[in-house]
Amino acid sequence: MSFADVERDFIRSRILPEFDWVVYSSPSNINPLRKPRAQLRVAMVTTGGVYAASDPPFNLKSKIGDPSYREIPSEVAWDQLRLAHIGYNTRKVSEDINCVFPLQRLRELENEGIMGSINHRHFSFMGYIPIVEDLLQKTAPEVAQKLLADDVDLVLLAPA
Repeated sequence: MSFADVERDFIRSRILPEFDWVVYSSPSNINPLRKPRAQLRVAMVTTGGVYAASDPPFNLKSKIGDPSYREIPSEVAWDQLRLAHIGYNTRKVSEDINCVFPLQRLRELENEGIMGSINHRHFSFMGYIPIVEDLLQKTAPEVAQKLLADDVDLVLLAPA
């Protein structure tokens, strides 16, 4: 049995009996980079449930998940990051949030000149969202528009 099957069965047995995964018939298009790596503006999107201590945590009590997102400023102090996620043990990941939000690694790449610049903000979702309509119709498009407005060239997706 695959991890996806185990997760689906868990959600069905404990939370939403009618749950099933959203399946797409084909993958997203491949979009090649249009600039040299050293000129890229890079942002990150995580589904790790990362949020700044000054922001409200994700809703862990909703059976349909929390499709909201949090903006995380690039200059956030590392000790001000928190985790709220229903799908994994955040206590262990809290020891090194780079596992789900590798902002420190991005800062290193920027400082070493391996990539251009880090965007002034990044985005975090809580990956447990079994009912995806609000995510697909509202919050994900909002984040996409913000990334476009910031002239981001490359988005790194960091799943939980």
